[in-house]
Amino acid sequence: MTTHTIGTREQWLAARLELLEAEKEATRRSDELARQRRQLPWVRVDEAYRFETDDGTASLGDLFRGRSQLLVYHFMFGPDWEAGCPSCSMIADGFNGFAVHLANHDVMLWAVSLAPLPKLQAYKRRMGWTFPWASSLASNFNPDFNVWFTEEQLRNQGMEYNYRREPVFDWRPGQEGGRWGAEAQLAATCGTDVPSYHRDRPGMSAFVLEDGAIYHTYSTYARGVDSIWSMYPWLDRAPKGRNETGIWWRRHDEYDAR
Repeated sequence: MTTHTIGTREQWLAARLELLEAEKEATRRSDELARQRRQLPWVRVDEAYRFETDDGTASLGDLFRGRSQLLVYHFMFGPDWEAGCPSCSMIADGFNGFAVHLANHDVMLWAVSLAPLPKLQAYKRRMGWTFPWASSLASNFNPDFNVWFTEEQLRNQGMEYNYRREPVFDWRPGQEGGRWGAEAQLAATCGTDVPSYHRDRPGMSAFVLEDGAIYHTYSTYARGVDSIWSMYPWLDRAPKGRNETGIWWRRHDEYDAR
């Protein structure tokens, strides 16, 4: 028997109208945050980053493909991994549908990872994706935008991620449970270990091209990418919400047929 509150249609409508006011306020707040993002100062990018793409070697400017705006999803896929991060993969599942709309509204969307291009291409075929995906293995793009860290940073210095310094990574084999349980589970599905998985981080960055110069305008990390994880807005409106007790998601070709 359900333990949730049961009411009449009239009671539901009264509660819904009260919630509607809170939702409208959240929408107005979201609009204001978007305005504040656009007001951030731009930082000129002078580094000559190089990427490997399906069309050959490209510069950061080439990724714009004639548009004035560029959005980059920092997809977790380390150089030695066998597969991309399943969480990033779930996020990227939505890219095929809207990347074409962005491209026709002066915005290019790319995924960028450290894995060599042949690995990205093979995984892209497996997932059935068509959005552009570049390898940044030959440049400092990932570390410069705080989504890839060295062993020295990991074990001795601590890493600067999501605008704060993390403590030195304290993990040894045999600690796959407890606080490292989720990372160990995800790392195993990528064919890597926990330290390697911990060094690669998700995020998204925005750039603009104006008068021949490229500027970095915005980056967000960690739960800052929740809003582009298209599954969650749906779950947040489902009767039981996110209803999570651990890592339940998989790559879309790994679920049992139902």
